[in-house]
Amino acid sequence: MKTYFVSDTHLGSLAFTNNRENECKLVRWLDSIKPDCDALYLMGDMIDFWFEYKHVVPKGFVRFFGKIAEFTDNGIPVYWFTGNHDIWLFSYVQQELGVIVLTDAVETILHGKKVMLAHGDGLGDPSRSFKLLRGIFHNKCCQRLFKMINPYFGLGFGLQWAKHSRLKRGPGPEVYMGEDKEHQVIFAKLDAARRGEDAPDFYIFGHRHILLDLSLSAKSRVIILGEWFYHYSYGALDDNGFTLFTFDEE
Repeated sequence: MKTYFVSDTHLGSLAFTNNRENECKLVRWLDSIKPDCDALYLMGDMIDFWFEYKHVVPKGFVRFFGKIAEFTDNGIPVYWFTGNHDIWLFSYVQQELGVIVLTDAVETILHGKKVMLAHGDGLGDPSRSFKLLRGIFHNKCCQRLFKMINPYFGLGFGLQWAKHSRLKRGPGPEVYMGEDKEHQVIFAKLDAARRGEDAPDFYIFGHRHILLDLSLSAKSRVIILGEWFYHYSYGALDDNGFTLFTFDEE
């Protein structure tokens, strides 16, 4: 049995024209892992923009949601980390799909290994503007004020904001910038050095849209899971260790 990890599928993004195809491919991947899946971790930014009102949620994602409900209905635990695009998961997916929503970094033991899990936004990033924006997005008062906006305008604004965020990165996959510039790598290196033998065996993050499996020491590795629109990548952990894969149906 394996524990699976996937991140940054950005379903529903206005920056892409093949959203239906990407969602269907994600569902086929979920079908492929279900027989040996011990647990599934959705590591954030699964949806490009999500904000739920008391009686309104964004349209779409029914194939993905149906498959996640199938997992939980069959006793397979599904954990969903909020990212910087799906921050506002309040109660809908918990109640309707049976998932466990996680909003902060978590340390746990999986297959005998100590693992730190997080979406990864903000880790090791000294940017004050990013921290300010993240603080606003997480602020309960700001969330209540946004809920006062008509969903037609609120959801439309959010989708356009997310589209702009994607397009400003430029076309093509993200590029690895090196150990001294990747904030998540810097964070993991400092944390592993500080904790020594007590450090996690694996630091597993999303957010950066790059595929990375880097040894920090004889004990610890940092994993960045990639994304689901160029790499179609995911991770799997079992008793033999951790492996990064790309979903190649051929």
